[in-house]
Amino acid sequence: MRQNEDITLSLSADAGAKWAEGALRRVFRDYPDDLAVRLWDGRTVAFGRGAPECTLVFRTPRAFRESILSRDPLRLAEAYFLGRVDVEGDLCAALRLKEHLGALHLSAREKAGFLLGALRLPKTDGAAAAVATPGWPTSHRLRSARAHSKARDREAIAFHYDVSNEFYRLWLDEQMVYSCAYFENASDGLDRAQRNKLEHICRKLRLKPGERLLDIGCGWGALIRWAACHHGVRAHGVTLSGQQYEHCRHRIAEEGLHDRVTVALADYRDIEGTYDKIASVGMFEHVGLEQLPAYFATVRRLLAPGGLFLNHGITSATEGWRRSVGTEFINRYVFPDGELDTASNVQRAMERSGFEIFDVEALRPHYALTLRHWVQRLERRRDEALRHVPEPTYRVWRLYMTACALAFEEGDVGVYQVLAAPRTKDPIPVPLTRRDLYAAR
Repeated sequence: MRQNEDITLSLSADAGAKWAEGALRRVFRDYPDDLAVRLWDGRTVAFGRGAPECTLVFRTPRAFRESILSRDPLRLAEAYFLGRVDVEGDLCAALRLKEHLGALHLSAREKAGFLLGALRLPKTDGAAAAVATPGWPTSHRLRSARAHSKARDREAIAFHYDVSNEFYRLWLDEQMVYSCAYFENASDGLDRAQRNKLEHICRKLRLKPGERLLDIGCGWGALIRWAACHHGVRAHGVTLSGQQYEHCRHRIAEEGLHDRVTVALADYRDIEGTYDKIASVGMFEHVGLEQLPAYFATVRRLLAPGGLFLNHGITSATEGWRRSVGTEFINRYVFPDGELDTASNVQRAMERSGFEIFDVEALRPHYALTLRHWVQRLERRRDEALRHVPEPTYRVWRLYMTACALAFEEGDVGVYQVLAAPRTKDPIPVPLTRRDLYAAR
């Protein structure tokens, strides 16, 4: 009898789509822009008077059901990764729907009606085979991220950076720089803007021929090779990514730089030696907030007297790494154990570690432009990307970079270059003005 009751209560595909259309018309009744939603039976529900900026596609009743019933706010993102939900047109416009949905007020009667209607939609979509969601394993997430052991950090870095060198090569610039570029004009191409950034860092560090440069978290090695070729330094980079390490070794050999550039597969805590200048670009976000004092103390230990340290990294508009939909998304699908803090707290941690800060530059608009370039390049080469990574992985990267572009544009996150040196009574190691940074060469 229970089985018959379930069949009776379940909506047919046509009736389910009709009910979903009514629910959508209520949810987007006051939506101010142009939007379309296409349901699994092919019907399209349009809002606004013009052409839709994007069309949200629910390919199965299950996806619509779960978007209402699931207590996990990221279930809709997972449905997109798995192809049960799609976005045609401007993905940014789709992401801005969160503002409308967050401000939506439904009566108790409307909420109850949505819940009862959603319960009558099918629980399964009849898919032939299950597709794994590309997330950091739940067993890993349940362990304390605060520990930041060396083994766990290696796993976290491999999860993101060892996806595929060929995948990254498709949409990064010619140097394979995976951090904020530096645009003199918004119309600059990505290759030029990334060369600008490499040179800007080298100039801020006031590199001189023969000096020893350390790049902590060197990525695919662009900065160490640039600094050696254009400023005559002896450069050493460290990374925890096996694929980045192999790429660095190949490029160093290919360019004949083995006598001036070296790279190691190592944790920053295991670095030995003394360096005249140290750079860390897009790395300290992986360290963990509780580990920042130890991180900055390590840098100070490695820096020679009179040396300079440039820390380039992303910051948050809010203090601490509080649990939210955004932070859970980043840690589950993109950067396991990554944490951000405000620029002021990061600088305070540097000062408490004995650094004196000489220069701070905000690059938030530059990162928004960089991410726009990355997304456009990735989307243009989708078919090639799918030869190197599964479709869900492609979708994760497309969604995360688009969301990050919006976050930088709207000021939810920032990125800063902070130039510092160990506090001392000796003369300061930088000129009195910034004029040398912009002099023609």
